[in-house]
Amino acid sequence: MRCVIARFPFELTKGGVLESMKGIKPEPVTGESVIIGRRHYPVKQVGQVITRQDRRDFSAAEVLRAMTQLGFTCRALPNAEPRGIPGSLQHASAMLGAPVTV
Repeated sequence: MRCVIARFPFELTKGGVLESMKGIKPEPVTGESVIIGRRHYPVKQVGQVITRQDRRDFSAAEVLRAMTQLGFTCRALPNAEPRGIPGSLQHASAMLGAPVTV
């Protein structure tokens, strides 16, 4: 399949991506990920390996689009809001001895 990542055309195949990622240890996933084989890889790591470009040269959306078209499962982390963590005003009030309201 022909796709454009970081303004450069690439001919990618599912088998080629599997071969490229063979032996690559996945980094910790902190955002979008691609499941290749039984492993979850960060999208930017996959893009770097298959394009041999710096991660700053392409967006995660470009790689996600290409991996989805090739049939790989792509996942995004849910947007979780931290709860119970006081903001700077509450932290300062707590340091001065005022009760913290969260």
